[in-house]
Amino acid sequence: MREIQFREALREALQEEMRLDENIYLMGEEVAEYDGAYKVSQGMLAEFGAKRVIDTPISELGFAGISVGAAMNGLRPIVEFMTFNFALVGIDQIINNAAKMYQMSGGQINIPIVFRGPTASAGQLAATHSQAFDNWFANCPGLKVVVPSNPADAKGLLKTSIRDNDPVIFMESEQMYGDKGPVPEEEYLIPLGLAKVIREGTDVTMVTFGKITKVAINAVAELEKEGISVELIDLRTVRPIDYDTVIQSVKKTNRLVIVEESWPLGNISTEVAFKVQREAFDYLDAPVIRINTADTPSAYSPTLLAEFLPNAERIVKAVKKVMYRD
Repeated sequence: MREIQFREALREALQEEMRLDENIYLMGEEVAEYDGAYKVSQGMLAEFGAKRVIDTPISELGFAGISVGAAMNGLRPIVEFMTFNFALVGIDQIINNAAKMYQMSGGQINIPIVFRGPTASAGQLAATHSQAFDNWFANCPGLKVVVPSNPADAKGLLKTSIRDNDPVIFMESEQMYGDKGPVPEEEYLIPLGLAKVIREGTDVTMVTFGKITKVAINAVAELEKEGISVELIDLRTVRPIDYDTVIQSVKKTNRLVIVEESWPLGNISTEVAFKVQREAFDYLDAPVIRINTADTPSAYSPTLLAEFLPNAERIVKAVKKVMYRD
């Protein structure tokens, strides 16, 4: 199977869906003339023209609102934010219009729109450009939230998101755009709300999603060298969450570690931990452990940034702790 970059997998998904449906368009800062801030939309202006690949001013509230209105009137917009940190300027359109319109119209108006772009840390970008918003948007009913961890999932999930008749938040990572991985050449879709068991195991269940999955994979490999078998689950979507896959795994391993790049309070790992203790409490042989970022804004200093983020060492220590081997 061929291997392509994460950005190329996203581009293929965009191109394939835009060739199928002329009502789909892409809008955002630098998506057209500059071929995309991260080159996801490279060559798309030449193929689809300026009416379907549209450069915008630095005005997230404006172009998010334009696209919500377009979706209400039969188009299927894809809105690229250069970073979801900038989406805070347009969050009113996402939360109060896109997410609520179907209910407020009594089911008469769908909003088939995808808001996509990078989230969370991306190196030395400091406090205001390093925030993870996955759980923020997942908190809002009316939205679906997708956080892929590899090129193949990115393509299949983005194609499904574009075809969905509800608003989808599609969260990527600046640090993943150059990642390479196997991607099928044939047409395929990946359903939203279906987790993926990356590796089967018997000793501990580990749940994660998005960019931090790469760190978890490395930690699991280290644990395997010590004879510890970890079942690693990639949620892929955090609204809806595939609770069943997680719970069935916990019933097998009797232990759970959750790894998430987000602040500790009120996040996806909190929700998963609650659900597991409610549905599988009697199967747990140890308290659930969550690995999150430090409860502070991200720093610019590389040394402080390394302390801020989840890492393989912390994950290995957590797994050993739930096995009472620390």
